[in-house]
Amino acid sequence: MKLRLEENSLRLRLSEAEVRQFASAGRVAYTIAFGPDPSQTLSYAVERLPEDSLAPAVQVRYEAGSLAVEVPARIAYQWTDTENIGFRAEVLVAEGRQLRIVVEKDLDRNH
Repeated sequence: MKLRLEENSLRLRLSEAEVRQFASAGRVAYTIAFGPDPSQTLSYAVERLPEDSLAPAVQVRYEAGSLAVEVPARIAYQWTDTENIGFRAEVLVAEGRQLRIVVEKDLDRNH
């Protein structure tokens, strides 16, 4: 899963195998080490929320060293069970500031 961060935007691109994993398990996650200490890592994930979740839209959860894009089940199934390439969301993260989130299938067969 490729993670791209730019000013006020976060983009995740999942390979075909990762899309299948997300469809079956509801989660794809990785950890990047930036040093030898466990506190020097960044974990990032895309997670499907439970079907009974009341969350109407994509959300982002961030804690020190951990970032997760949480996707309502309805949106997740529409993405994984169709030819849709991706979905986008704007999440209010602070007063007057939004984070643009893009999650896409990475169809580049050269990688």
